[in-house]
Amino acid sequence: MERLSAVLFLLLVSCTCSILAQSCEGFCGKKLGLCSCHPTCTSLKTCCTDYKEFCVDILPYSGLVLGGTDFMLLTASFNQSASIVCRFNNNTNTLGYVDGNNRGHCISPLLFETGWVPFQVSSDNGATFNREGSWLSVHTGKFDAKFKATLVNSTKWQYYGTPNVGGPLEMTWNTSLVSAEEVNIELWGYRETGEPYTDSWQGEWTYLYTLAKDQPNNGSFSFVPKPAEKEFSSWELGALRISSSKHPDGTRNVQAAWTEDHALAWHLEEKFRENSAAWALDKCLAWDKLENELPNFLSEIIDCPCTLAQARADTGRFHTDYGCDIEKGSVCTYHPGSVHCVRAIQASPKYGAGQQCCYDSTGAQILTGDSIGGSTPDRGHDWGSPPFKRPPRVPGQSHWVYDVLSYYYCCLWADNCPDYFKHRPSSDCRTYQAPSTAVVFGDPHFVTFDGVSYSFNGKGEYTLVSSVKKRLTIQGRTEPVNGTFIKATKLSSIAMQEANSDVIEVRLVSGHNGIEVLQNQKTLSFSEQTWMDLHGVYVFSPIPANVTVIFSSGAAVEVRLREGTMTTTVLLPHDFFNSTVGLLGQMNGDPADDLALSNGVLVQDPNNPEELFSFGAGWAVFNRSALFTYDSDYLLEEYLFSPRHDLSFLPVFSAPENPDDPLASQATEICSGEGSQFCRYDILVGRNPSLGNATRVSFQSHMSLVHDLKQVISCGHLDHPENGRKNGTTYLQGAKVHFSCDEGYTLKGSAERTCQANGLWSGEQTACVTPTNIAGIIAGSVIGALALILIITAIVLHSKKQKRKAAAQPTYDSKLESF
Repeated sequence: MERLSAVLFLLLVSCTCSILAQSCEGFCGKKLGLCSCHPTCTSLKTCCTDYKEFCVDILPYSGLVLGGTDFMLLTASFNQSASIVCRFNNNTNTLGYVDGNNRGHCISPLLFETGWVPFQVSSDNGATFNREGSWLSVHTGKFDAKFKATLVNSTKWQYYGTPNVGGPLEMTWNTSLVSAEEVNIELWGYRETGEPYTDSWQGEWTYLYTLAKDQPNNGSFSFVPKPAEKEFSSWELGALRISSSKHPDGTRNVQAAWTEDHALAWHLEEKFRENSAAWALDKCLAWDKLENELPNFLSEIIDCPCTLAQARADTGRFHTDYGCDIEKGSVCTYHPGSVHCVRAIQASPKYGAGQQCCYDSTGAQILTGDSIGGSTPDRGHDWGSPPFKRPPRVPGQSHWVYDVLSYYYCCLWADNCPDYFKHRPSSDCRTYQAPSTAVVFGDPHFVTFDGVSYSFNGKGEYTLVSSVKKRLTIQGRTEPVNGTFIKATKLSSIAMQEANSDVIEVRLVSGHNGIEVLQNQKTLSFSEQTWMDLHGVYVFSPIPANVTVIFSSGAAVEVRLREGTMTTTVLLPHDFFNSTVGLLGQMNGDPADDLALSNGVLVQDPNNPEELFSFGAGWAVFNRSALFTYDSDYLLEEYLFSPRHDLSFLPVFSAPENPDDPLASQATEICSGEGSQFCRYDILVGRNPSLGNATRVSFQSHMSLVHDLKQVISCGHLDHPENGRKNGTTYLQGAKVHFSCDEGYTLKGSAERTCQANGLWSGEQTACVTPTNIAGIIAGSVIGALALILIITAIVLHSKKQKRKAAAQPTYDSKLESF
């Protein structure tokens, strides 16, 4: 009766609001007394009549952080005489216009942040702003190439003026990005001013000069660059802008196409072209001096994963570096020898620093102590970090200023890499701790963080993971497979939040042949971008069937659509140790306490499916804490206005073993090995061999993930001895490193060292020393001794001779006297 009353009330509200005509002007996102301006109102048919007029949708919904994108206000209409002004973040205005179809347009501004930026629209030249929406600002490196101007052979642009690099440069663009017959090509520069890490530290984008005016908008431009005039040649980072010639030079926030930001080697002063290596060395030495004066950020960045497998599996803390991606051919310009790099998703808390980790074809981490292509930390996180806007958190540009230009100075334009790596040494993985993982899959089956596996086929909404310590909540909704015909359920929605982050929900669409993502109950589209920076959370959806939700703590939830079911993997870093409860257990390494009720009482018989069913039912969510969206009559009736655990739904607890079942042979053929009981259940109870196979794949994928995330021991980097060499650049348990010395030196210590299980290297520290000339000393000693013997012998003989002379003297004298 209560449910019927609630539904009737909603219908009454829907009818009444159209009569009383409450307005959404100034109330977008709110539920009013008689109608709604909330995103769910469209599905529930409770919208105020002017909802779409004031709460506008736009196309496109995203653009480059540098601005210049023309987007249309899809649902609002304007008079031709309207003067459109668009205000972003309550502080940046751009001029819009009305097209021939009475549609309003805005131009996105130059921003210093990524993510969803609120905007308001005025039709009276800025007197009132009564329409609102959100605009997605995107990092230059993550923006689709077809929406940017392209530097043809970008390496040539950034090496121009160095030995043997010259001639014309060319750029291209999609002509539809600029609505004009003639365009100007302008250079804009970026720099950061003020004292670092103080309130005076600011980022600045400035128009420098125009390369060409009134060029035909044919999508191509080439020129032979000349050194810039003195007042401009000091700008070393910037981007080119193509905009309509009707605008005065340097007019901000007009429709435009931008190149990516890049090192402006092609416009630097004549001195650079005369001797680029000497010019760059001076810059490198100046940077070295500055780094000595800046705070040390290395101690607060996360350590790299030890292996490529760990780096790709730890999706809550690391994400593919678009500059070195194994899925896109491993074009690793700045990391030769690498096949894949990842970046830490979160910037360090105090300094906004980043971490980059690179790996070779064997899966081993490359360190700067061994290779110029090694992993390097960043003073400025490449993707920026909240609250953005000011250095070192400006997306892209802060990283360029402090980490990339210096690499050009020291390593690419000059041969002085040791000075660069002195300040940007690789972090090895000695303190890295892999996350723990749990999974829900099939109809539904569970594997906890500590490896306990079981099935629970309740219908309702349940707590999968809750951590009071980290303020993380992950909830799952289950619904019957194929209506009520089959007595089994499956996950149909996952809703989650951490602390005060946006609430993210990933759910099956109608028909269960796709998934959709909701942010605070509003559907997100990934048709233009695959990565979104949201409040306290990131969402990544590379293909429509895969979604990864990443929270600030490093917790991640991966959802994969398989045969109409949602395989949901949760990864939690070690910070969550001993602080989780829910259907996925207590993450503490002890499987014995995973099946605990909300009051702490343990399941007595884990093999009893009825007892497991009661355990699962005990984790039904409370009404006040539900995170789900209820935007259909079905969800209202079955979940919002019903008990969170449906006591009337009793599933089949175990797979029937009937040899006459026509699916029995397929179950035997498809299901084998560990986890086969889940596969058999989904075939024999779910009556779907394809689902059973998907369950088998999901279980095997989880076991592979557990294997990839297995903790490994690292003994840390070993350097080669001075005046010597080493053979071996892997430093994990069992690895051996061999040492030898240059000619003329002798090895002291261990010639071979092995990484032991205790994380320490075997043997003694190795050194190459100048050899001691023992043979020469011996020869010298022998010769000295012989010389001494000869001297002594000569003295003795001389003495004897003197004595004989003395004895013969009287006889001689007497003979003389006789004469």
